[in-house]
Amino acid sequence: MRNGRPDSGYLHWKWKPRDCQLPRFNAERFLELTRNKAWALIGDSISRNHVQSLLCMLATVERPVEVYHDEQYKSKRWHFASYNFTVSNIWSPFLVKAAVFEDNDGVSTAEVQLHLDKLDKTWTDLYPSLDYMIISTGKWFLKAAIYHENDTEVGCHICPGKNLTELGFVYAYNKTLHYVMDFIANSKHKGLIFFRTSTPDHFENGEWHNGGSCPKTTPAKEGEVEIKDLSRILRNVELEEFEKAAAKAADNGVNLKLLDFTNLLLMRPDGHPGPYRQFQPFAENQTAVVQNDCLHWCLPGPMDFWNDVIMEMVVRG
Repeated sequence: MRNGRPDSGYLHWKWKPRDCQLPRFNAERFLELTRNKAWALIGDSISRNHVQSLLCMLATVERPVEVYHDEQYKSKRWHFASYNFTVSNIWSPFLVKAAVFEDNDGVSTAEVQLHLDKLDKTWTDLYPSLDYMIISTGKWFLKAAIYHENDTEVGCHICPGKNLTELGFVYAYNKTLHYVMDFIANSKHKGLIFFRTSTPDHFENGEWHNGGSCPKTTPAKEGEVEIKDLSRILRNVELEEFEKAAAKAADNGVNLKLLDFTNLLLMRPDGHPGPYRQFQPFAENQTAVVQNDCLHWCLPGPMDFWNDVIMEMVVRG
């Protein structure tokens, strides 16, 4: 709103799941339930977006103190002193080891170097010390990348002129998620682990990098917005790998649960910052061409309802 978004309806829509009495998020009860516990959200900028939502809702009871950040301010940790409760945001957009060459606007100078058989220590080193975690990935796998296995280049996604086999992002996504899920299922972890599916976007007439926008100011009717092909492909891989791992996890006593908010989010094309990701984009020129953000979510907004679901799942264990 400070950036100039003129409408405010997106702040007030409520999500009401059909045939389900879902209690609203109760920050005080949540903090009581998680007293002396460590929670982490692991993944990309959608995980960061979700951390912001969760912290805002918990801050109605107690303001958290930031107690850690890495050099790039990508990973952070907050502490709620009265409850001795910590929330971490762990930046690991691929969940496997990756070298990335791009700026904050997503402009790359080289392909990502992705090691499909090496988990990212940023999260695996902390994994044993966490009581609750939400793990997710997704959209970063659509970027141009060189794939490595056994420290050898095995292929790529979008690398013309490199004399490498075009394996495609589905190959890398399958391999990565299989490896991540296998690690979790065999880990003997005693906490509660959520795997969250990747989130749909609402770019129209283009994408992030080529003029896509999301001008809608009201929610869609059910069935009005179809999931895009790329989002559907990512989600199918996620569901497939989760299903495979769920049985193994259960056999090993690992509490692995799925979070899939696809349909809730698909119905909220109005919930994104759009051109208002930057300050007053049209102040100088009403017809200025600006980059739109139709991937992340305004807060308050649709993402806050995730916390209702998560709290209920924590209560039920």
